[in-house]
Amino acid sequence: MKSKLNIPPIPAVLLSIISVQCGAAIAKGLFPQIGAAATASLRIGLSAIILMLAFRPNLSKLNFKQWKYVILYGICLGTMNMVFYLAIARIPVGLGVTLEFVGPLLLAIIGSKKPVDFLWVILAAAGIALIAPWTNTGLDIVGVLLALLAGVFWAGYIILGGRISKIMKGGDAVAIGMIFATIVILPFGIFGGGLGQLNPKLLGLGAALALLSSAIPFTLEMRALKQLPARTFSILMSLEPAMASLAALVFLHEYLSLKECFAVAFVVIASAGSSLTARRAKL
Repeated sequence: MKSKLNIPPIPAVLLSIISVQCGAAIAKGLFPQIGAAATASLRIGLSAIILMLAFRPNLSKLNFKQWKYVILYGICLGTMNMVFYLAIARIPVGLGVTLEFVGPLLLAIIGSKKPVDFLWVILAAAGIALIAPWTNTGLDIVGVLLALLAGVFWAGYIILGGRISKIMKGGDAVAIGMIFATIVILPFGIFGGGLGQLNPKLLGLGAALALLSSAIPFTLEMRALKQLPARTFSILMSLEPAMASLAALVFLHEYLSLKECFAVAFVVIASAGSSLTARRAKL
């Protein structure tokens, strides 16, 4: 059935960003009750169920190449989410997203020969330098390193997603990938003991988390990508660190220092700038 809801593409992307970052805030709110590993397991597992029911991929028609890439894609997806949740359990959500964003940012810049791209590298490096706990600032160094590691997996997720999009339908790839992501992280949720604390209220929050972090943004982004140039989409997505900081402030009362706000701003500008120059170079 065709949806009667017709959201213009730019508002759709902005709503997707808001949805994802509100989901991250909900996730962190669950950490004290069930832990980061169990929260990641709950989010990915319920997302897998929702997306499998929504897209109903035909598993029997997949060939060896499709299975190979969708399994790698799912492993990368699951690991990225697990590591990111472990990071924001230790540091503010806004800083976690900012550091994680360095992965796709560097991926966009690597191989570029345009002099202006060095400016984006310098800005991103300045942002990381401002966040880094050079002195006893109270910022958890393990959390910082985990967020950067999540960025590495995010870059891998983008590479694998680009390859798999050429051989599978996007909805099928994400739905099946979520199954393998669940297989990867579910043991951590089980053995960590957090899943044993689940009750109807926590399951409800988990369902909301799955919808906000996966089902809703994926649907909105797929709709927007059909109408928006890739350059515009990438620039809009660069707002994620700033929106993450705002969502954490509203829902978790996480305040960033002036120095940390500058760090977020530098990474947002670097990401938007690299997206703009990279797309222009292809025109």
